[in-house]
Amino acid sequence: MTKGSQLGKHGAGTGTNVQDTCILKFILRGKCMRAKRNVTGRWQIRNWNGTIVLVSFMISTHDFILPVTAGEENKATLLELGAVEPLTKLLTHEDKIVRRNATMIFGILASNNDVKKLLRELDVMNSVIAQLAPEEEVVIHEFASLCLANMSAEYTSKVQIFEHGGLEPLIRLLSSPDPDVKKNSIECIYNLAQDFQCRATIQELNAIPSILELLKSEYPIIQLLALKTLGVITNDKESRAMLRDSQGMDLLIKILETKELNDLHIEALAVIANCLEDMDTMVLIQQTGGLKKLLAFAENSTIPDIQKNAAKAITKAAYDPENRKLFHEQEVEKCLIALLSSESDGTKIAASQAISAMCEHSGSKEFFNHQGIPQLIQLLKSDNEEVREAAALALANLTTCNPANANAAAEADAIDPLINTLSSKRDGAIANAATVLTNMATQEALRGSIQSRDVMGALLAPLRSANTVVQSKAALAVAATACDAEARAELRNSGGLEPLVELLRSKNDEVRRHASWAMTVCASDELMATELCRLGALDILEEINLSVSRKNKFSEAAYNKLLNNNLSLKYSQTGYLSSSNIIGDGFYDYGRINPGTKLLPLKDLCLQEPNDIRAILLVNSKSSDVSPPPSTEDKSSDIGYGRSISSSSSLRRASKEKTRKNSYHFSAGVGSPTEEKSEPTSGRNTALSKGTTKEKGLRKGRGKKEEEKVKEEEELITVPKWAGEGSPEKEWYPPFDPDFCVYVYEVTKSILPINSIKEQIEALAKYVAEKMGGTIPKDKLQDFSWELHISELKFQLKSNVIPIGHIKKGIFYHRALLFKALADKIGIGCSLIRGEYGRAWNEVKLMNKSQKGVIGGLPPPEVYLVDLMFHPGGLIKLKSREADLYRFL
Repeated sequence: MTKGSQLGKHGAGTGTNVQDTCILKFILRGKCMRAKRNVTGRWQIRNWNGTIVLVSFMISTHDFILPVTAGEENKATLLELGAVEPLTKLLTHEDKIVRRNATMIFGILASNNDVKKLLRELDVMNSVIAQLAPEEEVVIHEFASLCLANMSAEYTSKVQIFEHGGLEPLIRLLSSPDPDVKKNSIECIYNLAQDFQCRATIQELNAIPSILELLKSEYPIIQLLALKTLGVITNDKESRAMLRDSQGMDLLIKILETKELNDLHIEALAVIANCLEDMDTMVLIQQTGGLKKLLAFAENSTIPDIQKNAAKAITKAAYDPENRKLFHEQEVEKCLIALLSSESDGTKIAASQAISAMCEHSGSKEFFNHQGIPQLIQLLKSDNEEVREAAALALANLTTCNPANANAAAEADAIDPLINTLSSKRDGAIANAATVLTNMATQEALRGSIQSRDVMGALLAPLRSANTVVQSKAALAVAATACDAEARAELRNSGGLEPLVELLRSKNDEVRRHASWAMTVCASDELMATELCRLGALDILEEINLSVSRKNKFSEAAYNKLLNNNLSLKYSQTGYLSSSNIIGDGFYDYGRINPGTKLLPLKDLCLQEPNDIRAILLVNSKSSDVSPPPSTEDKSSDIGYGRSISSSSSLRRASKEKTRKNSYHFSAGVGSPTEEKSEPTSGRNTALSKGTTKEKGLRKGRGKKEEEKVKEEEELITVPKWAGEGSPEKEWYPPFDPDFCVYVYEVTKSILPINSIKEQIEALAKYVAEKMGGTIPKDKLQDFSWELHISELKFQLKSNVIPIGHIKKGIFYHRALLFKALADKIGIGCSLIRGEYGRAWNEVKLMNKSQKGVIGGLPPPEVYLVDLMFHPGGLIKLKSREADLYRFL
């Protein structure tokens, strides 16, 4: 492949006057050596045993200066002897022969790393570049360019060559008649072209035509270096245009068509790949038939590396939409599908990547729906992780926003290999597989198939990955697949909620966004929402939403979704409950809290001693007199209310207990009001709800108020156990509100049957006002002594928590809460809004009857404020002065 000294030939002899038979002696490191001129005219230094250790040496006037070493050992020896620095001075010697030989020495010496370092320190680059002048001999050009080629392998030397103007003479030497000079020059230019500043200068110096001429060289090494150089400089758009204008594409296609140049095909394809990024070049190559030749060449080649590089060229070009269109017209998809069947993994990877790029074209996506998807799914089963990753990427792009391809993938049995890929060792494969599953899960039928394959368990490891892309895609897959209760339960049971909550702490925006999205989906179940809150999701989301840079629409949605399952916190933080926020048993109004403030659980609030803080209002119609058996629930002992009411007999039983309300107190353990507590007996297993008469009997038997007082104090500071020896700690229940239970019964019986929603609202408003102290004229509001009443209740109940039914003198926020709680029980839609200075009100939406039948559809309902204070039952239009007076004055 090479001729001369580097390419199979060298320059002539040294041209000295020393006789051929001259025997010279040198003392070098204590060794005696001899010099003799060989048949080429070069001098050789040999050991006495005949081994050649030095080749060619210089003559300065009448003295032999120093021979140049042929081996690394001798180069190191010269360096140790300090010969390099004196030799650098000879590069500018007035004697042409001395300069030539000095240049030859440095051409060879510069291959040694230590010599390179010393030459950089001695700053000889300018002297070496000067030897490239046109008037110098070819042999000097050869070794000076060789020196620069060796030096340019390191960045610092590249900078020195560039700064001393080395590019221009090197480009000129590309036209040298000597192949060694061409080879050294193009090698140096290739090294320099790695730097973008050098590439710009190469373009300015119009080097591309000279480099293209090297492609016609008879020496493959020169052709190869030329192609490599073109492969680098054509990364710039301007260089690609220059190559196109210089008919470079014709030369490259001819190289591909020449089988004898198959060792250059890979590099030629790399240049073509760059050029195909240019739309004008793409059009040109298509018009001249080169594109069809390129695709045929890629498909028919038997060399895996050539197929791989051809696919890479298609990939690179296919990122441009116009190029994709041209490729599609040339049916590039058939070529890529054929390459998927290659035995080479590298070719399979490259073809899969090309398919991924072509997927941006809708026509290609449709083509691969019929062919290509089954082959890609087969690649998912490959033992090569990179093949699986590339195939998964192609499938991810094919199925994105394309239900037909998602169905085609499912029909080709993609689900199992995709789920198996989630346990791959490569993060890219995991992320791509999760994306495909997400795309498929958008269709309900496919989602069911995915869920049946234990996808939640398979997503557990990706959720815990350290890679943010994997975390993001896994969270998105959870959001797509956890759309029903069974899937969410599976996620919870497999331990997937903990890592999902941890992803909310991620510093990556996309991870937080997708984790919040998944959180929004998972919080659809009250049980899931409760578990997420227990794991700290609500606190993390609140912290995120307080940050301007970290919050996003999904984090706000997730937070609101969790708040909707914790209405007590929502009302305290936002001061607003919508008509869809149904107040249930256990709801409590703590009052306004600032963002970031933690709301204490109801149990902790019940255990606090009474103090001067605002009374906490509790809504609870569910009896706590429940003692569930070890294995089954005693459903008959519960009185539970949603939108429906339980049996009237239970309500009547609660009504009878109303007469004892003034003697109620709260038990810290049970949290339900009782007249007095019986002594704990280990043998009692009956329900607490059946113990009312027993309590009376025990109280009569006990008979001492001191014992009663001691018993009450013990109950306030201890948590009683379930009856029975060795039983675990008793479950805590919120205090029962029998009065509110009666309210629910009464409004259900009297108001629910009313047919008109407006009349229901008016009747309920009057009912609430009646229970809370009646109508209060505006001028008598200051005389309404509700504060004293609330203080008496706190003292009487020995707690800051007051059941809403106990309050008989209530103002705005008491009445508004009671109205909302009762309205939710009987299905009247209303909102609850907290105002300033103890104000709160309810808003309802009603249709305007006068606008019924208007053409063009029903008008939006009008919003009214419900008057519970001054004219109970009155409905005030929200956008009115009267409404403003009610809310703010």
